[in-house]
Amino acid sequence: MNKLMGFFELKDSGLPSVPWKIFDERVKMSKDYLWTVRTAVDKGEDTNLPRIVGENSDEAYLGAMRLYEYYKNIGMIVYYPYFIADKSGVLDVNNERIIIEAVEKDLWNFVTNGNKNVTIILEKDKKIYDGDTRFLSDDEIDLLIKNVNIIKHKYRDSISEGYSIIAEWSFAYNTDINKEPIGDKYLVFYELRSI
Repeated sequence: MNKLMGFFELKDSGLPSVPWKIFDERVKMSKDYLWTVRTAVDKGEDTNLPRIVGENSDEAYLGAMRLYEYYKNIGMIVYYPYFIADKSGVLDVNNERIIIEAVEKDLWNFVTNGNKNVTIILEKDKKIYDGDTRFLSDDEIDLLIKNVNIIKHKYRDSISEGYSIIAEWSFAYNTDINKEPIGDKYLVFYELRSI
């Protein structure tokens, strides 16, 4: 499952996910939000693709149009309202164990900068911590595990064949156009893939 398929899988997974839509030149982006724009390709290398994060509607649209012109015949561009991440991470779910990796704020602090606050490995009856054992609250861990159970059920065939399901997540806040958090914190997933 590549990034493109992962966007569609995530939408149908039952996991709380970003409300992405496919971008084309007819899209009207509301001025009431900041926007995130992401790229996915049909085949080939699909990591570190260009993205636009937390831009106003005019800037996001112009950037999305540049991406669209380049990628429209080899992939797709998606967009969704920007959110502020409080904590982010990756779930790695397979037959043998579950790994929860988490970092403060945005996931790019982990995937781009290599920062990490905690890794939690769940194997059989063991819970092994590496890092700050208090970084994720019990309620946050329980919510992640609840969603791991959705992943295990939905992708049981892939998992039983030896694949790992990787899911990227954040505990996040909606934001106003000044990048100030509004509303309650919530869990959101924005990428899903099998390896």
